[in-house]
Amino acid sequence: MTRLAAIVALTLLCGAFPLRAADIEAGKAKAVVCGFCHGTDGISKMEYTPSLAGQPDLYIQWQLVFFRAGTRQNANMTAVVEDLSNEDIRNLGAYFASLPPMKNPKPDENSELSRKGAEAAAGRRCASCHTDNYAGIKGTARLAGQREEYLVKALNEFKSGQRSGGSMAAMADVAYPLSEEEIYALAHYLAHLN
Repeated sequence: MTRLAAIVALTLLCGAFPLRAADIEAGKAKAVVCGFCHGTDGISKMEYTPSLAGQPDLYIQWQLVFFRAGTRQNANMTAVVEDLSNEDIRNLGAYFASLPPMKNPKPDENSELSRKGAEAAAGRRCASCHTDNYAGIKGTARLAGQREEYLVKALNEFKSGQRSGGSMAAMADVAYPLSEEEIYALAHYLAHLN
């Protein structure tokens, strides 16, 4: 069999078996352990721990794959993800994406911190990847409504090069020139968007 014939045969064979849709209920059952840190409803009550509710499906999946592969490092996450199958990861992504995101009070648009945060978001073109309402899409994180101190932590990790995984180069480029004041203002602004 020629190489081309083998590729065509494999393509036809793979097309004969459509991917199964993710099972949200199975994801919910698997997410019980996630609730200890990320909240039973995907809304974290734990400082420096992100809320997962409303995050895009593919974003959750990619982060779990990065943790499982060791590309992203976190002792708590490593222990949780090491035995997850690809199907578990698909189900978890679908489950967290199905939950309503965290709602914070809207930012006071007249406050200096919110104004500086909005300027930083526009100046660093955050909406070009995270969408105009910062809800994220596909493999890009939802920022609107995320925990403020977690956003500060994540931006500092991208700025220092400590955080690895998807979008590292793009996020390092965005975060590196930000001052400490801009990081706090940006996190405040994004955390209070719904």
